[in-house]
Amino acid sequence: MQLRGPGRHTPGWESKMLFTKRLREGIRRGRIRCSVRIWTRPHVKVGGRYRMDEGHIVVDSLTPMADTDVTDDLARESGFENADDLLRIARHGSGDKMYLIRFHYLPPGGWDMASVRDRSAARLAARARSSRARSRRDSGSPRDS
Repeated sequence: MQLRGPGRHTPGWESKMLFTKRLREGIRRGRIRCSVRIWTRPHVKVGGRYRMDEGHIVVDSLTPMADTDVTDDLARESGFENADDLLRIARHGSGDKMYLIRFHYLPPGGWDMASVRDRSAARLAARARSSRARSRRDSGSPRDS
């Protein structure tokens, strides 16, 4: 999971998540929903959307971890045979901090339903507050504390 592009602040630049080809189909089908990365600092943020092939990876969580936390079960969940296989691939760079990234794949043209639900809930809450304020104004009752 690397970011590629000319620079983070270049207008119109969209970052990508890179995975080995053998993992991509599992990610697209939702069988692989996490990745262990060793970086010098986090390269993704929770809620961020990153291109992968035609769709996007949406980061659900980013958790610092120790290499002793990498188990064979976590490796299989990440698309690898075992912990040694995962760590061999993860240790390819100069990073010294390990992170567990949980994510979901958003297909091309797909809506991130969690985002849509969050925005809808926020709009409904704002309408309710506005309605209560109008009601208090119209009735002349004091504001609730």
